[in-house]
Amino acid sequence: MRIGELSERTGTPRRLLRYYEEQGLIVADRLPNGYRVYDPSNVDRVTQIRGLLDAGLPTRIIKQILPCLNKPRIIHFPDATPEMLATLEAERDRMTARIRCLTRNRDAVAEYLDTVREKLTAGSP
Repeated sequence: MRIGELSERTGTPRRLLRYYEEQGLIVADRLPNGYRVYDPSNVDRVTQIRGLLDAGLPTRIIKQILPCLNKPRIIHFPDATPEMLATLEAERDRMTARIRCLTRNRDAVAEYLDTVREKLTAGSP
């Protein structure tokens, strides 16, 4: 598939797909006219990359763990170094703190909405 189709199927802008390729996160073959051609497996790979980026992992770490991803959402990492494990643990802890913060903010917004709706309902004729 060409870059436009990969972009459409993953909801990822073409510019980001080119960046992922530059970073070695995905691979494209080239047609004689220079157009990129992607294997359909790149749909899952881009989805994985986006999920890891959304979780806050930097591309340098994603690049290191991508070879260990055999299929979506299953990670095998038998030859992990102590440094890599420490880095991943720190990233996990940072994500956990972020989740707590987001949960507090979500709950505050929900409480605000509930209060406003109650007041609006109470004030209705």
